[in-house]
Amino acid sequence: MDHRRTPLFTALKNHAALNPVQFHIPGHKKGLGTDTEFREFIGDNALSIDLINIAPLDDLHQPTGVIEEAQILAADAFGADYTYFSVQGTSSAIMTMILSVCEPGDKIIVPRNVHKSVMSAIIFSGAKPVFVSPAQDANLGIDHGVTTGAIRRALERHPDAKALLVINPTYFGVCTDLKEIVELAHSYQVPVLVDEAHGVLIHFHEDLPLSAMAAGADMAATSVHKLGGSMTQSSVLNLNTKNGYVNPQRVQTILSMLTSTSTSYILLASLDTSRRNLALNGHQMAQKAIDLAEFARRSINDMDGLYCFGRELLGTEATFNYDPTKVTIHVRHLGITGYETENWLREHYKIEVELSDMYNILCLITPGDTDDSVEILLNALQDLSRTYYQVNPAHELVVKVPDVPQLMLTPRDAFYGDTEVIPFKESAGRIISEFIYVYPPGIPILLPGEVITQENIDYIIDHVEVGLPVKGPEDRSVTNVKVIVEADAIF
Repeated sequence: MDHRRTPLFTALKNHAALNPVQFHIPGHKKGLGTDTEFREFIGDNALSIDLINIAPLDDLHQPTGVIEEAQILAADAFGADYTYFSVQGTSSAIMTMILSVCEPGDKIIVPRNVHKSVMSAIIFSGAKPVFVSPAQDANLGIDHGVTTGAIRRALERHPDAKALLVINPTYFGVCTDLKEIVELAHSYQVPVLVDEAHGVLIHFHEDLPLSAMAAGADMAATSVHKLGGSMTQSSVLNLNTKNGYVNPQRVQTILSMLTSTSTSYILLASLDTSRRNLALNGHQMAQKAIDLAEFARRSINDMDGLYCFGRELLGTEATFNYDPTKVTIHVRHLGITGYETENWLREHYKIEVELSDMYNILCLITPGDTDDSVEILLNALQDLSRTYYQVNPAHELVVKVPDVPQLMLTPRDAFYGDTEVIPFKESAGRIISEFIYVYPPGIPILLPGEVITQENIDYIIDHVEVGLPVKGPEDRSVTNVKVIVEADAIF
């Protein structure tokens, strides 16, 4: 295919060049009705292609023209049989995957460290999650992937599962042997869905982990906007239909149900053009990011009190491969937390990191980085090292992640059940009806339907007190929590 073409973006530019008289939404009408300061900042070109699904521009909900052409080109670029554009992020694509294969009561095997969008889809579908615990890294205080052995045990106990969801790669860039897991699941006739939110570049370079489509997975939700150059909230859903587990027409129907009818053509155009850039230049783009990240990794590991893991981490089932562009910096030997490090970098160097936790910060190196941006980061980290090394006592790494709570109700039944609000510190033993998670990365600590333990309470309070962004409950302070009403016994 000719990947120099951008069917949708070209159609948008041609339409704007005609300078049509618009009697349709959006009401700003090429920016004339927009706030002046915003218009001057955002620019007339952008506002001229902020359009809707009029006939010349096709319709994302039932594409037959330039959007369909753009999606066919994207499928070729990503090695998929079908690719669908999402203007509501990878969250919408993940929910589409689950809702297209799971019905009420169906079992789905999922890692316990899934993104909250997975659990949202499980609530909407009425599916029953079968949780698999990820491998924990006792040296770094982070989770890796689920092992093939854990997946095998889950499939042996639940051969009637309707789907398996895998994260590839994890937020920190670590991968299990996805191809082996796909082959195992398919031997049980179970389709494999992949949360590939942080893996858009892995399609385009042989030194990066295997992509979901190359591994033979059935569906993969991929955030082009995270690392591939498109605008925030634009993602793709890739389908492999060769194994017969996925119905592309049903996927299109579900995605349409979850998608606004006022789709953003600016976001769609950014997907079209990012596909062109990745298809033509993806290998070079990925190589640049890898080289910058490896230079940063070597430099960081020469700094006192800092550690950035690399290939030495590999060799276990849970650490089969990794994406070096995810630069995870372990800071506990400086005697400060990752959250304090994030704030220090913001205050002193205007640096914003992807996330922080008790012991680490995560910096993403992408094709948008340069020697200069990496040098700024390294200078800041060197200053951080000089400021804190051997000044404060190093923290002892204590991984206090509680055991996976007992799931007493399906997440859907708990979410829609009869509830009451009680003090969180007094909630041990009760069934929670809402989420509690840390974002980023958006991995739940407690899910609707799980029994709250004292361990959960202590763990969450520790995060709140340190200042980590605990979110989810309707009470944003996490002082109170919604739990299922306990019926009085009848004698």
